[in-house]
Amino acid sequence: MTAVPWPPLIKGILIKRYKRFLADVKLLDGSTVTAHTANTGSMLTCSEPGRPVYLSRSANHKRLYPYSWAMIEMPDGLVGVDTGLPNRLAALAARDGFFPGWPKYPKVVPEAKVGRGRLDLRLESPEGPTVWVEVKNCSLVQDGVAEFPDAPSVRGRRHLAELAELAQGGDRAIILILVQRAARAFRPAAAIDPAFALALGQAVSQGVELEVYRVGLSLTRAWIAERLPVLT
Repeated sequence: MTAVPWPPLIKGILIKRYKRFLADVKLLDGSTVTAHTANTGSMLTCSEPGRPVYLSRSANHKRLYPYSWAMIEMPDGLVGVDTGLPNRLAALAARDGFFPGWPKYPKVVPEAKVGRGRLDLRLESPEGPTVWVEVKNCSLVQDGVAEFPDAPSVRGRRHLAELAELAQGGDRAIILILVQRAARAFRPAAAIDPAFALALGQAVSQGVELEVYRVGLSLTRAWIAERLPVLT
């Protein structure tokens, strides 16, 4: 099983999230700290004040905000809010040969340059064509169905266009959505970003592969669990 261990986690209660990258948290000893939030989305349905949260603390004394927000505890279970975690998990899983149909044990290049931008992973293997992967973090779940994005995403649409161009050129192109929350299925969030939902459908019709997996979460580690069906 491909897994990423958590550093020791510190429990607290969320006071508020603000300025996108900051959150005030009351720790169990009564003190209040400001934690860095590595999440550019709206965090819709998973940033409710008063909920238990889990933080890590960096040993780097030069950091302005030594605490980082890792997870929040919602009624349906733990929800991962660190958008960097899916990229780390995807890279490890690709190296381990975890994903069915992907190259076995390829060379994995993170933040791979393409055109004027970058995609999260490039997989190089003697088995076949170059495989490009863009990883998206999903934390929005409604009625058991995961949805992405949780806010309009121009960047997401640009990535889809880049993947489609690569697929049309003969490479494999994959958009990998990792859901850091309990869910039974996935669908694009058409009510939030209809342009992204349309672009996703167009990209798939042009050869881009859509794969969605749930991320299992505990207080000690995170791992890639089962593949989720996509609702149309």
